[in-house]
Amino acid sequence: MLTPISNDPRDYSWGSPTLIPALEGREPTGAPEAEIWYGDHPGCPSLTSDGRTLDVALAEAGRPALPFLLKLLAAASSLSIQAHPTRAQAQEGFAREERAGVARDAADRLYRDDNHKPEIIVALSDEFRALVGLRPLAATRRFLSVLAAAGDEVPAGVAQLQHRLDVDDDGPAAERALRDVLAWALGEADAATVQSVATALDAAATAQRAEFADEIAVLRAAASDFPGDGGLIVALLMNLVTLRRGEGLFAPAGVLHAYQSGLGVELMAASDNVMRGGLTPKHVDVPELLHVLDATPAPAPVIRPRRLADGVDVYDTPVDDFLLERVTVAGDTVRVAVHGPAIALCTDGELVVRAASGTAALRPGAAVHIADEDAVEVSGTGELFLAQPGS
Repeated sequence: MLTPISNDPRDYSWGSPTLIPALEGREPTGAPEAEIWYGDHPGCPSLTSDGRTLDVALAEAGRPALPFLLKLLAAASSLSIQAHPTRAQAQEGFAREERAGVARDAADRLYRDDNHKPEIIVALSDEFRALVGLRPLAATRRFLSVLAAAGDEVPAGVAQLQHRLDVDDDGPAAERALRDVLAWALGEADAATVQSVATALDAAATAQRAEFADEIAVLRAAASDFPGDGGLIVALLMNLVTLRRGEGLFAPAGVLHAYQSGLGVELMAASDNVMRGGLTPKHVDVPELLHVLDATPAPAPVIRPRRLADGVDVYDTPVDDFLLERVTVAGDTVRVAVHGPAIALCTDGELVVRAASGTAALRPGAAVHIADEDAVEVSGTGELFLAQPGS
């Protein structure tokens, strides 16, 4: 069964006013368009062609809720730095807040459900920038040396970081040091200390340092958007990744991430559990962030697609909640296996999705929910992403 679904863009302040309209071939409204949700998540369920929300339509048909949520995401400035819990942490935290009587829509509620939230994003723009994971310490110390040498004297915040990170590069000592720095940055460092780091970034930009030039540009933008926010220091410790179109980035439980700019397709487990780590006006619970945090310094987990069949690429992720495939068609027909409830989202061209129960024509930004099908055939010229449960 094929059911066309749609949704309105969400106008979060970090959203781009142009990227989603350009994808869909329409004029911008002037407002930020940050995300379009495709799925049955109660926070913003899609609408079906008969006017029902998808969660209601699935419940009335006796079908279970989807284990994933698919999105178009368009960032013009930094999202909040965040990490997500494991499933066990989510179950414990959700039960704890339920017992405490914290309203599920309260601003300081951390666990809004009992599920984990691993996620993958695949770049649709030529470049997609993101901060993800904690950078290996040797590279961070080189970055701090660049900042320390940029002015006439070492800024207080940079000196503090150099002192606190003067430990072995790997192992427990490095993880303890990074945890201590995050706790300090988000709980103890005052606005003047954070500003000293921002000043060092400005000086380094003026000095036109070649190494870390991209990091400096991204962090200066964050400092301008969130003056005095200790998340600037957290961001300084993170890997900056620039994805090319078609490349993906996987954020498992506990890994800090903050998307910066660009358009992408995002797929995640159906959850809204977020522990924030700065660059946000929203609630930051430092102890709970440190509880779920994976503080292992490591390179960013970039994922490149693996060819599964002619016209079908898969993005391998170690979770069973979802599987993301990219289907590209050039005037022919591509058959794709379906292993459960799925959503197909067109991101380029004009396509027709055919199944035993019917057909659906798709243009960029249009999507269809697929149920009770073993396979679909995609024809036309263009690209779509297929989200379905993992194996």
